Amino acid sequence: MNKIKVAVIDYGIGNLLSVCKIFEFCGAKVSLTNKSNSIFDADRVVLPGVGAFADGMKELKARDLDSILLDLASRNTPLLGICLGMQMLLDESEEFGLTKGLGLIPGRVVPVPNVSTDGNPHKIPHIGWNELIPSESKSNWSGSVMQDIEKGETAYFVHSFMARTDNPDNRLADCNYGGIRIAATICRNNIIGCQFHPEKSGEVGLRIIKRFLN
Repeated sequence: MNKIKVAVIDYGIGNLLSVCKIFEFCGAKVSLTNKSNSIFDADRVVLPGVGAFADGMKELKARDLDSILLDLASRNTPLLGICLGMQMLLDESEEFGLTKGLGLIPGRVVPVPNVSTDGNPHKIPHIGWNELIPSESKSNWSGSVMQDIEKGETAYFVHSFMARTDNPDNRLADCNYGGIRIAATICRNNIIGCQFHPEKSGEVGLRIIKRFLN
């Protein structure tokens, strides 16, 4: 049986090796690439990323990957953004000034509040394991990339900014940090984003990646 072809976008930013390895572990044929022909030939595409939003968008544009990803989205190829890669799917970010994103999922990236809802300060960035819960617009995750995850299972987060989608239906899963709901998984048609790192989230991450591949 032919393996699913996965293109992991190489734009000089991100935990590329660990992302490639986990997709290979899940049975995919992985290429680390910034070439349009390899990206358009793939069955699935992954946009990883760590660091600042403006730096990520600068590197995408320098390689013309922003226009390639917009074209890819119109072809209905499943695209998964991870961490910064998820945030860049949105319209814009407030990190270090206002920076335009890819605009594939309507919304804005804003700072994670440094005070909990009870008024106590908490650590920024939000780092560590946190429980995944359905967003306020979802009663369950049936038919989505989260289908095989149970409410309350944990994933690994490292971030200082968070996504606010314009349409609540574009939020699949949240986590709770000091009483603040943070978007953990977002989606729109063939576009999916995880704020957490599936490649660092053990069995939960494996199940999400396998569902994305299938």
